[in-house]
Amino acid sequence: MNFIEMTMAEIAGLFLMPVLIILALMFAFAFYELGRFGWEWLMRSLGKDAHQPLQQFWAKNPQADQQEVELQLLRQIEPLRLVSRIAPMLGLVATMIPMGPALMAVANGNFQEVASQLTVAFAAVIIALLSASMTFMTLSVRRRWLLEELKALLKSKNAQPEAKLKAA
Repeated sequence: MNFIEMTMAEIAGLFLMPVLIILALMFAFAFYELGRFGWEWLMRSLGKDAHQPLQQFWAKNPQADQQEVELQLLRQIEPLRLVSRIAPMLGLVATMIPMGPALMAVANGNFQEVASQLTVAFAAVIIALLSASMTFMTLSVRRRWLLEELKALLKSKNAQPEAKLKAA
């Protein structure tokens, strides 16, 4: 290998640990969000009051217009959206980085090193795909819930002036 190839391989190797740490954090976040989602789904299915972040936002910011409430909706789901899209990419990165050393180990006949490197590679992609799956499912349903809440808020907000006119 020439200097440029060795340098690129060394730089790529430096990213393995940070990527694995980020994937672990994403997995913890996805698991946490899945638990929150499960609790909210249970409360909704039992007919209990569900968490309504947009209604809370509008109560705290009565001067807010529809665009500001929609922006708040996007803020609510953005972390889920980012994890569901970035986790698979980082999983691929964490899979490819150990493949170089694993292939070098195959060439040298060191099958213990091959097994070690492939274990890291496959574990990383599994964690990444699980994280993405959990957050995508949560994102999809939570987005619908938030849009339903937004629709109800806009309906009630538009009905308020009418109620005032009828009272007058």
